[in-house]
Amino acid sequence: MNHIKNVLVGIWRLMQGMYISMLNFIRPKVTEQYPENRGKVFPHERMRGRLTMPHNENNEHKCTACGICEMNCPNGTIQVVGKKELDEETRKEKKILDRYIYDIGSCTFCSLCTISCPQDAIVWSNNFEHSVFTRSKLYERLNKEGSKLMKKEKS
Repeated sequence: MNHIKNVLVGIWRLMQGMYISMLNFIRPKVTEQYPENRGKVFPHERMRGRLTMPHNENNEHKCTACGICEMNCPNGTIQVVGKKELDEETRKEKKILDRYIYDIGSCTFCSLCTISCPQDAIVWSNNFEHSVFTRSKLYERLNKEGSKLMKKEKS
């Protein structure tokens, strides 16, 4: 009697599995054909793809080279290289940004750098294509050549 019950339960479970398979067979497909449909793929707006430093039309950025993002990075992905310059207005030395190096190969996309930045100088873009053939191409300089600090507006 127990053997017959086990056989009937097994057949019932098989029919349930086949029913679910048939439902999935007739449902519309949602697979994106990537990279063939590259222009039709739109990632979510909050996706953390690549770290960027926005510059305005005058090649100015907001980074003051304070190094808070570098200190908060858990695995040393960010390297802020600053240099000292003499400020004409105050006649004091101040640190300015020379190079902002970002290693996307070791980034965990935790967003601690963007959250902790007091100037909101770095943001995430939606660019998700990071594949390269050599590791050296994963290092990126975020500040553009010849860029300078954006002047604060007096209010």
